[in-house]
Amino acid sequence: KQWYQRRVRGAVERGIPYRVIHNASIMNAIATTGLQLYNFGETVSVCFWKENWRPTSFVDKIIANLKRGLHVLCLLDIRVKEIDWSKMVRGQKVYEPPQYMSVNTALQQILENVKERGEEGDSVLSERTLGVGVARLGSENQTIIAGTLRQLVEADFGEPLHSLCIVGKLHALEADMLRHFAIKKSDIPVL
Repeated sequence: KQWYQRRVRGAVERGIPYRVIHNASIMNAIATTGLQLYNFGETVSVCFWKENWRPTSFVDKIIANLKRGLHVLCLLDIRVKEIDWSKMVRGQKVYEPPQYMSVNTALQQILENVKERGEEGDSVLSERTLGVGVARLGSENQTIIAGTLRQLVEADFGEPLHSLCIVGKLHALEADMLRHFAIKKSDIPVL
């Protein structure tokens, strides 16, 4: 942030006109779903589980957001240029193929963790919770699908990049918009 402030201050002091051009970001583009940006809580990152590493702290943040009635933007893991350590120990610098987490994989991990916690049924986060999966948002072939988390696990989102929203308390306008993308319109409440 300091480099930015120094450049702007330097431009102002020298009388050089400047303009900030904001980057395209999922943080703003997610509004395409009809969910209002000011109804989002903390954003979480969902990472790929490995055989001996299964972090789940993001589920705590999802639940905390939902208990406050807030939507949750889940950023899904992207693994590019990851070193294959089994080859590295033999002196070969080989990279694993790129991996892009899908909405389906993220939801499988989330729902598995909810089930392990024994919170299915009495939690704000369950198979019946509403969600919105998106893929390639902002492109000509973007995909937006709304439904219960169980429905979204089975949905086809196509090629990456994917992101996921878990829906908190809906405003009537948000519900109306989500019905346009719903697998089953009757799952989106009429408010």
